[in-house]
Amino acid sequence: MDINQLTQEILNGRRLTRNDDLSFFETCNFEQLCQGADLIREKLRGNKIDLCSIISGRSGRCRENCKFCAQSAWNKTNCTEYEFLPEEKIVEKAKNDAAEGVHRFSIVTAGKALTGEEFEKAVHAYKTIHETVNIDLCASFGFLTKEQFIELKKVGVNTYHHNIETSRRFFPNICSTHSYEMKIQTLKIIKECGMRICSGGIIGMGETMADRIDMALSLSEIPVDSIPINVLTPVKGTPLENQSPLSAEEILRTVAIFRFINPQAQIRLAAGRKYLQNGGSAAFTSGADSTITGNFLTTTGTDTESDKKMFAQLNRTI
Repeated sequence: MDINQLTQEILNGRRLTRNDDLSFFETCNFEQLCQGADLIREKLRGNKIDLCSIISGRSGRCRENCKFCAQSAWNKTNCTEYEFLPEEKIVEKAKNDAAEGVHRFSIVTAGKALTGEEFEKAVHAYKTIHETVNIDLCASFGFLTKEQFIELKKVGVNTYHHNIETSRRFFPNICSTHSYEMKIQTLKIIKECGMRICSGGIIGMGETMADRIDMALSLSEIPVDSIPINVLTPVKGTPLENQSPLSAEEILRTVAIFRFINPQAQIRLAAGRKYLQNGGSAAFTSGADSTITGNFLTTTGTDTESDKKMFAQLNRTI
């Protein structure tokens, strides 16, 4: 298939499905692929960059056995453990991030689901932020009920983050304490509640490019609004600690493919930007239009001022 022709077809409204033979993405000309993805980004998403930030609201002792995660109790890591943070610390982080020009702020907690008193603390913190800080609100608390999603929405949370992590085929290789179908059903509940969906995954866990294409298709079928692409940062003490890093070209090819399959979604560069030069700037000329700025849950990220300078050099607006 000709990439330039496909680019024009996407711009004219075509959407790729499982009925299409997408294996050509794995071997097609790399530069043409990235150029096509960037053109789709420019025409359908514009030049505005969406910046989001996160705070780890509760850390460690997670009972799920995700092989990539430093916070899983199944893995022997040196992860810091603490209960739900005091509200004032969360609100302060939101205020500081908003002052730096960040558009979205999310509390992220370890564990299968946030429940009981800790969930109510989160709701109250969001209510305070919504009333006092000019920033969009996201949440990432695992498998919640429809009633919990509605409660979050009432206090100003308009986006919920819930990664599917990888393809349906590869998922059992990284987690067995919950299923891929549980994740898909959770995304459908989020959509029923009228919230935006942020869902993506991690690349570099041993999956194939075909798995990544399958994940991109699963997300397009929901469809989701924002797709964070994380590059695995192997953590000592996890089963994936010796996983070889992906090349820059493979990372960028993946970003571009996700843009072709999800042309109108935000493609959000997340953890692992260190594997790309210059803060990952090449990803933003290969289809990405959003990023998480600042630090992540258990790994170091890129500071917001450096990101803003990079985007200015790319002639993008914040």
